[in-house]
Amino acid sequence: MKRYKQSEIKTIANILKEDGVISVPTDTVYGICARINSSKAYDKLVNIKNRPSNKSFPIMCKDIEQIKSIAIVDERIEKLIKAFMPGPITLVLNKKPEAFSYINNAGIRETDELAVRMATSKFLEDLITEVGTPLFLTSANKSGETACKSLEEIEKMCPTLDGMVEGDVLFGEASTIVDCTNSDIKIQRQGPISKEQIIEMIIK
Repeated sequence: MKRYKQSEIKTIANILKEDGVISVPTDTVYGICARINSSKAYDKLVNIKNRPSNKSFPIMCKDIEQIKSIAIVDERIEKLIKAFMPGPITLVLNKKPEAFSYINNAGIRETDELAVRMATSKFLEDLITEVGTPLFLTSANKSGETACKSLEEIEKMCPTLDGMVEGDVLFGEASTIVDCTNSDIKIQRQGPISKEQIIEMIIK
C-alpha cells in the first residue's frame, strides 16, 4: 500500500476528491477519512470499517463556518466551539437536513446527529481546505476492534485503503464528547475538558 508524506497534500487531497479512503495521523490515534459529500466514498468507508449502518462517523471540520454549514449551531454551542476548538472535544450536534442528504442514519434514528471536531493539526486543516469539504474521520481499525498503533497494523487490518499518510500520533486521552442535541447538554464521555469547564463556559 502506498505511503505518502504530509507534504504531498495535493496528491492526498486528490485521492479523497476521487472518492478514496486513506489513513491519516491525528492528535490521538491513526484515523481513516473520506470526504462527506460523496455517497460512494461513504459506502467505501463503511465497508472498510465494517461498521453498523446505524452508527454514524465523526466529522472533522477546518473552522466554525464549516461546522455551521452542516450542523445547527445555537448560541451555547457557538460558545463551546470558540472556547474549546480546536482541542480535545467532540460536539454531538443536529445535522442540517440539506447537508449530505444521502445519509439519514439508515432510517433507524428519528433525528440525524453529527459528532463534530475541528482540525487538530496544520496538516489536517490544510487537507480539508484542499479537498474543499469536511471529512469523515474515524479511528483506523475495524468496528469493535482496538485502534491500530502503526501503519503496519493499519495495512493488515484495512487492506483496501487507497493509501496511508505517515506521521506520529500521541495516543493521548480520548476527547470529551458533549451531546448538544437537546436543551440539556450531556457529557457522553469524560475527557481532558471537564463537565465543570463546559458548564462554566455556557453560563457566561
